[in-house]
Amino acid sequence: MLRGFLDGLARHMEPDGEAWLILSDLAEHLGLRTRDDLFALFSSAGLRVVDKHDTKPTHPRAHDPEDPLHTARAAETTSLWRLRH
Repeated sequence: MLRGFLDGLARHMEPDGEAWLILSDLAEHLGLRTRDDLFALFSSAGLRVVDKHDTKPTHPRAHDPEDPLHTARAAETTSLWRLRH
């Protein structure tokens, strides 16, 4: 889904436009995607990162050691990626 979104994004951007993508790195902590994979998706879509803002989770599951995904959730960062074509 992410690949399809990114691959089509540039077609919807103005020449000097910017797209914002809010994305968690939970998939990275679960071994489903690497950071290098993410940058390769940006690159193959003709996008470059111009800025990134991070936040840590505050939801209860990130602090619940009984949650089966606790380790990944506690390490999770959600980022606002600013992308340009």
